[in-house]
Amino acid sequence: MKTALYLIRHGEVETRYHRIFAGSRIDMELSPAGHSQATRLADWLARTEFDAVYASPMRRVQLTYEPFRRHYAGEPTVLPGLREIDFGDWTGLGWNDVEQRFGVSAYDWLEHLEQDRVSGAESLGQFSDRVEASLKQILHEQTGRTVAVFCHGGVIRGLLAHLVRQPLRWFEHVEIDYASVTWVDVGLVKAGRPRNEIQLLNFSPWRDLP
Repeated sequence: MKTALYLIRHGEVETRYHRIFAGSRIDMELSPAGHSQATRLADWLARTEFDAVYASPMRRVQLTYEPFRRHYAGEPTVLPGLREIDFGDWTGLGWNDVEQRFGVSAYDWLEHLEQDRVSGAESLGQFSDRVEASLKQILHEQTGRTVAVFCHGGVIRGLLAHLVRQPLRWFEHVEIDYASVTWVDVGLVKAGRPRNEIQLLNFSPWRDLP
């Protein structure tokens, strides 16, 4: 029985946090552009009838969800496991700051986390486990339904890794833009075998529609 998952990233954050490792420790606001993106996103999502909505507890996600309230009668289920990864000692640092302070390239952040080289950070294993636990809960509670999941770029990559059974590092260079939608059909049966298929990847209504 197919379950349709719409994985939705929050809108653009405050300008002062652009290219900053914020993760789960900085609970930032959306920028004016982010609020506009969230409105465009909500209008596009309104064409789909959702049976359930799940969301990260972080403020940037909750603010992105807010315009969608007028299109969805229920309340979102808030899952702490959908919060962004904890970047430890990198929190609050820019990409250049990381290189100057630690002598490593921030572009390889996923590799550094995988090898447990970011002091104080959540290990990639811990992150992957909690994302997987959230995914299992959603699929258990919403089998065969259409579900919106409002969360973060790193979390969407983690969810995709589990859904298509690929290492998380496979998604290191997959762009997940602000206020974007990635749609995965879970549990499709083809040639007698169940499979998960990505139907839409990194679609941003504010960017991709006139």
